[in-house]
Formats: sequence, structure tokens, C-alpha cells
Amino acid sequence: MAATVSDTEQIAGIAEKIRAGKTALGIEFGSTRIKAVLIDDTYSTIASGDYSWASHLEDGLWSYSVDEIWKGLQSAYAAMANDVHTAYGEKLTKIGHIGFSAMMHGYLAFDKDGELLVPFRTWQNTNTHEAHEKLSELFQYNIPERWSIAHLYQCVLNKEEHVSKVAYFTTLAGYVHWKLTGEKVLGIGDASGMFPIDPTTHTYEQAFIEKFDALPEVAAQPWKLENLLPTPLVAGTPAGKLTEAGALLLDPTGTLKPGIVLAPPEGDAGTGMVATNSVRVRTGNVSAGTSIFAMVVLEHKLKALHPEVDLVTTPAGDLAGMSHANNFTSDLNAWVGLFGQFAAAIGQPVDAGTLYGTLFRTAISDDADADCGGLINYPFRSGEFLAGLEEGRPLFVRNPEARMSLANFMRAQLFSAFSPVKIGMDVMTKDEHVEIDSLVGHGGIFTTPKVAQKILAAAFDTPIKVMTTAAEGGAWGMAVLADYLWNTNEDHTNLADYLDGRVFKDAQSTTETPDSSDVAGFERFFERFGKGLPIEKAAIAAVPLEG
Repeated sequence: MAATVSDTEQIAGIAEKIRAGKTALGIEFGSTRIKAVLIDDTYSTIASGDYSWASHLEDGLWSYSVDEIWKGLQSAYAAMANDVHTAYGEKLTKIGHIGFSAMMHGYLAFDKDGELLVPFRTWQNTNTHEAHEKLSELFQYNIPERWSIAHLYQCVLNKEEHVSKVAYFTTLAGYVHWKLTGEKVLGIGDASGMFPIDPTTHTYEQAFIEKFDALPEVAAQPWKLENLLPTPLVAGTPAGKLTEAGALLLDPTGTLKPGIVLAPPEGDAGTGMVATNSVRVRTGNVSAGTSIFAMVVLEHKLKALHPEVDLVTTPAGDLAGMSHANNFTSDLNAWVGLFGQFAAAIGQPVDAGTLYGTLFRTAISDDADADCGGLINYPFRSGEFLAGLEEGRPLFVRNPEARMSLANFMRAQLFSAFSPVKIGMDVMTKDEHVEIDSLVGHGGIFTTPKVAQKILAAAFDTPIKVMTTAAEGGAWGMAVLADYLWNTNEDHTNLADYLDGRVFKDAQSTTETPDSSDVAGFERFFERFGKGLPIEKAAIAAVPLEG
């Protein structure tokens, strides 16, 4: 069909914005996908590209290689740039602002010459339990196993050979940003997952740094912690420019020119908050992907130390409580893939959208029992602190009298996926009485209308809103943070007002309120889920991690 005049004019208008650099690019390194999203000055996605990847075990620890990082970045960028050329006939030589984000935490340590000392250790690793316990006790502040400082301290405790050579350590987003700009900085939200942040000064908690440095095994090292950490920056702060070498690292064709100002590199928690307009106090979001976290921006610090709740900050530096579960969609995707293989085997292959939508809808159909009919699923591909598991073994369990149906099976899959994160959320709402004005669902699982939204409302017993940007993900949120640089330069609008008044001014959304039968059914399932955890522990003891 020939393009209408309005279509042609729209394409020409976007092409002009691309030539003028009225764009912002966000690239996010997720656990299973690296995605690049280019937006214009109306916050609409005008081009995108992605690259699939997966962590692998290296010396028993989850990792991605440096080669994978750069290959994935270049591939996602190239796909986005090709999208620009195909749709608008433009070669991407300039971009208004760029921002990188990635899965938070983990451990990338470098020597004085900038050489990586050990393979990248991702947030998935739970070998840092001793460090978590000792530091949480020392600070009286929860230091989760996946935090960067826990990784560093565990290396100290283990007397790893490389520790004395550490000159800098950072997150994945911080690493990519550093290599493209030369700047050792980090968005404050991502930084808060490395080491605790003081929300009043927007710097690391100095008293904690002093306590850490005073530990005998740390004092014996030739470095001080504050000299190893990246500098935290709040959203809207220019974080360096794309160097010539950085431009070629991002776009080896040489088409993209250097000099572009970058936003502070953020973590996926921060981009999730932005993508769901959840940076204001008493707002929250649930960001669901390979892992899942539920976050609420707090009015004040929590009264007690709770290992189930992480304290991080928004990209603007406000304190937020987070319940984080390492496992979410990996096991679910594996089961859906199995059904896809069956469809292909009988000569009826279906696309992914149809496959997921059809299976998900059964979970809220009339054939589904409120409590999944006695079926239980354990989605643990990796360890799960909230469930007390150092490793994971995906399991599906049922008693002989359980009602095995497709509807109950899919409902159990979704119920189980949301169960671990409910543990920490219950601590905030039931033990600390945290008040929530709104909770927004965010991530690809909400693409199928109503299903995951309705089940999450049952899990948390609170209304769940899903916005039209729900499937955009963190890369779009990072692009918005990159665009925010324009606004802070112009009128110093704070981030919450910028999101409310500009980005989400006309956003549409749907809200699912909790159904009392679903809430009661989820509670029954959740009780069985908890009582059955010894089965998971037995599987860990009996089934090898590899082979």
C-alpha cells in the first residue's frame, strides 16, 4: 500500500529530527537481551535493535565474557542504526544524548592498567553469603549477596590472588560507560547497588566506608575503598562525552561521530522506575524479566534491618526499598518453549506472541482453580536468597490428587514466578507498614493484556497499573534519562515533575484491582510453596549443577 501524505510527512519529520540530533539513545544490557532504543523529542521510539545473549558458568560462577559484551553492544547498536536507515533513509552520524544501563550489582575489577583481573561476576552469583552476613552486621544495613561490595569483600575473605591488584571496580553499565567516555562515574541508582548511598548527600555512606577500611583483612590491602569506587551522579548530570575511541567501539563503521554528551550510566532498577513513572515518594513498580524486583520510594528509612529488603536509590537519589528475586522468567520461558516445540511437531507452529498469549490466558480462565489445584512450581534456575537457596534447580511438583490441567499448570507457573518477590514485599507492607499510592507493572510479561497484571494484584493484594509503555523496558527508560539532560540544562525541572509533566503527560494505562478469590487462592498457593521448599533443597543436594 502506498504511503499516505501524512505518513510521508511524519517520516520526513522524524528524519529531520535525526539529522538535527533531536534524539536520545538508551542501551540496556539485560540478562538475556541487549536492547538499543532511539527516541525523539516526543519520547516515542523511532528505532530499536537488540541482541540475545545468556550468562554461562565459568569456574562455577555466572559470567559474560568481555568479547560478548562488546559484540552484543555493537550488534544491538548496528541493528538500531539499520532500523533508522531502513525507516527514514538516514545514516546515524549524530545523536542528542546517549545513556547506558545494565543489570545491577556484580563485580568487574580492574588493575591500575585497566585490565580485567577476573571474569565478570554477575548479580546471579550467591557465593558471597559470608560477606553479606558480616557486612550487614557491621553496618546494620542490609548488604545483599549480589552487591558489588559483597563480591569484593568475599574475594578478600577468600584471599583471592587478584585482590591486592584492584585499582577500580564497577558494574556492567559503569564499565561500558568508562570505556566509551574515559569517565569512572555511575548513576546514583546503580551506585547504590555497589555500596550504600547517603540520600541526603548523594554520596557513599562515609561512616560505612571507614568501618569497611578498618576491618583487619581490608586494612592489610594496599588500597582504600573510596579510591576504588566510581563517582555517583544524580540524573540530569552530564557524565562525559563519547570519545573517538568510544565512538568506534560503539559503531565500528565510523559513521557515528564523537563528542556526544552521555547521561550517568544507570542500573535496571532505576530505568524501571523511570519507565513506569515511579520515582516520586510513595510510588512503586514491579519490573519483571529474567529477575524481578518490586520497589517502593520510601518516605523515611526503615525502622529495622531486614535482609529481605534492599535499600537503593532512585536515579534522583531518593531512598527506595526493593524486594529482589534472582529468578523469574527463565523457567517459565523454558516451559513455553516446550509447548512451542509440540505445536511445531504436530505441524501447527505458532509465533511467540500467539504462544505466550494463548498459554497465559488459560491461567485466568474458568478452568483454573484459584489456588492452582494443588500444583506447585519452583522456578529456581539460580540461587535465591529470599528462599534461602545458594543454588537453584527448576522443579514442578504435584500430589497424586492434584488437578492437572493446562489452566492450573500455567497458573502455577505464573504464581510461582511472583512468589519469591512477595516475601520481601510483605516485609515492607506488613512489617514496616510502608504506604504505597500506586504500583506499576513493567516488563514483557505484561504484554499479554490483563493476565500477569491480575495475578500480581492477587500476590500483593494491591491494585496494579500497567502503562502503554510497559513493554518498552529499561532501554526506553534509559533513553528518557538521556533526554532528561536537555531539560536540566534548560529549566532544572526535577525528575519526578519532568516525568509527570512531559514524558507521561498523555500516557494511557489500565488498572487491575485484586479479586478476593484470587487473593485467597494465591495465599493458599504461597503457603504450599513455602512448606515445599525442602523439596528444592533436596534437589540441590541430589542433582548436579552441571552435567
